[in-house]
Amino acid sequence: MLTPQWLDQLRSRTTLSALIGRSTRLQKAGREFKACCPFHNEKSPSFTVNDEKGFYHCFGCGAHGDAIRWMTDHQGLSFMDAVKELAAEAGMDVPAPDPRAAKAAEKRDTLHDVMAAAQGWFVQNLSAPGGESARAYLATRGFDAHTLQRFGFGYAPEGRQAMKEALGKFPEAMLIEAGLRIEVENRDPYDRFRGRLMLPIEDARGRVIAFGGRILSKEKTDAPKYLNSPDTPLFDKGRTLYNLHRAAPAARQSGRMVVVEGYMDVVAMAAAGIGECVAPLGTALTEQQIEMLWRHVEMPILCFDGDTAGQRAAMRAVTRALPLLRPAHSLRIVRLPEGLDPDDLIKQRGARAMEEVLGAAKSLIEVLWEAERDAQPLYTPEDKAGLKARLMAHVDSIQHPDIASLYRRELQDRYSEFAFPKRESRWQQGGGGGNAFRPGQQRGRGSFQNGRWQPQPESTPESLERLRRAAAGGARDALSAAVLAGLVRWPGQVRRHAEALARTPGLDPRFGLLLDCCQTNEALETSHLATILVENGLEIPGTAEYSGLRFGFLNPDIGADQAAEDLAQAVDLLVERPVLDAALARATARFESELSEEAFADQQRLLKRKLEFDSRLRQMATRQAASS
Repeated sequence: MLTPQWLDQLRSRTTLSALIGRSTRLQKAGREFKACCPFHNEKSPSFTVNDEKGFYHCFGCGAHGDAIRWMTDHQGLSFMDAVKELAAEAGMDVPAPDPRAAKAAEKRDTLHDVMAAAQGWFVQNLSAPGGESARAYLATRGFDAHTLQRFGFGYAPEGRQAMKEALGKFPEAMLIEAGLRIEVENRDPYDRFRGRLMLPIEDARGRVIAFGGRILSKEKTDAPKYLNSPDTPLFDKGRTLYNLHRAAPAARQSGRMVVVEGYMDVVAMAAAGIGECVAPLGTALTEQQIEMLWRHVEMPILCFDGDTAGQRAAMRAVTRALPLLRPAHSLRIVRLPEGLDPDDLIKQRGARAMEEVLGAAKSLIEVLWEAERDAQPLYTPEDKAGLKARLMAHVDSIQHPDIASLYRRELQDRYSEFAFPKRESRWQQGGGGGNAFRPGQQRGRGSFQNGRWQPQPESTPESLERLRRAAAGGARDALSAAVLAGLVRWPGQVRRHAEALARTPGLDPRFGLLLDCCQTNEALETSHLATILVENGLEIPGTAEYSGLRFGFLNPDIGADQAAEDLAQAVDLLVERPVLDAALARATARFESELSEEAFADQQRLLKRKLEFDSRLRQMATRQAASS
């Protein structure tokens, strides 16, 4: 059993800088070492290694760990494999596990022997007279001898008992457990792979754990074109990426990882000089595989064929990734020209064409928007409302609150631009002459004259009193007041947030006056915005209105760029709040009328989101104030 004391001793006997220095160039920096982070692409060193404390840390991406964590996260080993390798170097004996675990480990080691023997047999068959059909097929793909040898191509001959005869030193039960033979009731076991071009599937250490086979006979129309090993004690297809052990070192050099649909695509890409390529194995990309990719690069590129099936695969990957998104970690997606796979594109247009396609990869949110926009005809208001509902359902699946908020805002912006295209304003048809629109003119409140705001006679005392009463209502709160004060102080940000604020229900009426100013081409200034509010009988938001929220953008010493970023976060919260409140109100009303478990769960989920929202608001105000 591995006790904490034994693991601490293992760590103390391992010099972390020497371990990491084998694959990462370290520079001495005082009592530590520094380097460009091997977990993400960067130009200046933010990765440190401290031998005294026994850990590494990246201030850029947050990667952190000890020697064992380095072996699992960077080298791709399992925990026990990492421990064994470190223990062997440190001259320590790994304590024997309990009997059941020891038996399982022994079985895995033995199955590795079976798979290695099977791989040797397949390779031998490829060069034998019986492998002529496989060699002829490979000739059509144009792979050179180095590629064939590097990827371990082989051949499984016809015959239901050929493997049993070749690997007779292993018991039948082991061949079956390794997935090489198939056992069916009331029939003799038979070879799984027959008459196929074979490729080994290897783990992170380069050991063969499974096989993939491509059929060669055109007459077997009822057989699958590609056949993979089943899940075994060695092989879990949902947790394995083909070629990862070769692609990971290449990715550390290039800073990218490319995911294609099949292993023959991987081989074609590698033959063209793009070695940082992996593929899932007969399934859509899983959550575990996405996490494996993120251990090596922050933005892996998914490359799908340009057909309908490729588009469906892209959307499956998007929906799998959304709940997992975290800062700086996402996916980029490429769709090849229709009718072409990577091998076809490279053969027809060359490796440079593939590089150009990869260079034009789209962000995850771009692919999500385009896929949902084009999924159904959008002729009626109901169709367009359905589009928005689908987009917001995707946003709700994102677990990280800040990313969800940013996705919601951008998708709402894209939807509004699509569903409500801008039309030429009748107030601007007169060009730059006397009929040109001025802020407040549409509401009949006033206009700019000689650089100052002058109220118009139609702003009667009665109308101003109604506006003051409305502003004194429930819509006036600390967050709204803080954002209003921020917009008045930073008037250049008003136009940036105008559309989002205009679509948000129940806002303080003072926002309406500020948004009116966006209809003019004149530069907005703090003095003009303040005058507009005062001349319309409204107050400029003061500190008393937002005393509990000390946002950074209200600090007199903050820079313009930081203020713009902080203000954008506050506007996101302001826009999100009524949507969340309305959803919670509906869920509460539903629970009160139904008293069902489903309604209760829905209400509790939204209550949790409301608490998270309030916490984010407090943290944001406190953090921004502290950092200003």
